[in-house]
Amino acid sequence: MQGLYCRSALTSPILERDVDGELIVDTAGILSWMADSNARIVYSTGGGSRCPKCGWPVSDCKCSDRSGRDEPVPARIVAKLRLEKSGRGGKTVTVVYDLPRNQPFLRELAGELKRACGTGGTVADNTVELQGDVRDRLRPFLAKKGWTIKG
Repeated sequence: MQGLYCRSALTSPILERDVDGELIVDTAGILSWMADSNARIVYSTGGGSRCPKCGWPVSDCKCSDRSGRDEPVPARIVAKLRLEKSGRGGKTVTVVYDLPRNQPFLRELAGELKRACGTGGTVADNTVELQGDVRDRLRPFLAKKGWTIKG
């Protein structure tokens, strides 16, 4: 049987079992739980289905967003550059962002940029991240490709 349990400063669990194992619903506890603004559900056995690949709930599946949605590469590409340092342990990363969502294109571009700059990097979502501050090396390389560069 599925149960709903609540942690609240005022009440014990809403569903309890008596000595014989019968389920007892504490209506006074439910009313006080509903009135308590700090009450929250901490466990429920009715969790729903999860995606086997990414582990997220099926309604919020992250892998379905990425698969099968490659945009065509436009003729005119605007590459935007930014420098990030937060959340990376003090390491600086140059990010090329607002690129088309096309994984083969992004993987090939990341390889070209890493070779041109002589540094490591990765593809994340629709961005290319390169280790270090390599904006000065990126601008002429991307301009040779005929791209518009911002940032």
